[in-house]
Amino acid sequence: MKITVLFPTQTEASLFQRDDVSTVISGVGLSATAHATTKLICQHKPDLLIMAGIAGAYPHSGLKIGDVCLVATEVEGDLGFFTPSGFVHLAHLPIDMEFERRHTLACPHLPAKPLLPLARSMSLNAAMAPFVNTGEVDLENMEGAAFFHTCLQENQAFLELRAISNFVNIHNDEWDMQGSVKAMTAGLHQLIDSLVLST
Repeated sequence: MKITVLFPTQTEASLFQRDDVSTVISGVGLSATAHATTKLICQHKPDLLIMAGIAGAYPHSGLKIGDVCLVATEVEGDLGFFTPSGFVHLAHLPIDMEFERRHTLACPHLPAKPLLPLARSMSLNAAMAPFVNTGEVDLENMEGAAFFHTCLQENQAFLELRAISNFVNIHNDEWDMQGSVKAMTAGLHQLIDSLVLST
């Protein structure tokens, strides 16, 4: 199985080394990720793409710093309009235009018996944005929705793995960058080992 792992940053990739897997640094944010993912699919045609990185957990999620999850769904949370009654996601905006209304994107390639817990994620270019609806998601990152959308459009098999580095709270600067990257790397090896054994 030809597996490629995308990391948003070199920091997130720093502890991962494996001869049977190729790696790419995609860059931070939705635009950089969409470009890197598309380029990778077209040029390398992997059997499976895995996005791996750190994420912030919403306090209501029950997740702890250092937890590692597979992402089941992604929402591009700050795609929309500000209205007199507040922010409205583009998918829910009553506007008289014909366009694809996409909100929650689901990963159809999750293992039947995942080794890691599943989480619902929101992607934002503006991290910790106070105006988005976080009630139905567990964690926040800056790349996943673009990764999901590109892979789904290109019929590319994919998975996303995230380790919790912090809580989404602008008044709480408690981060464990080193610990979360270490936990993510261990979870990534565990995931790839299970995928290789199942083929």
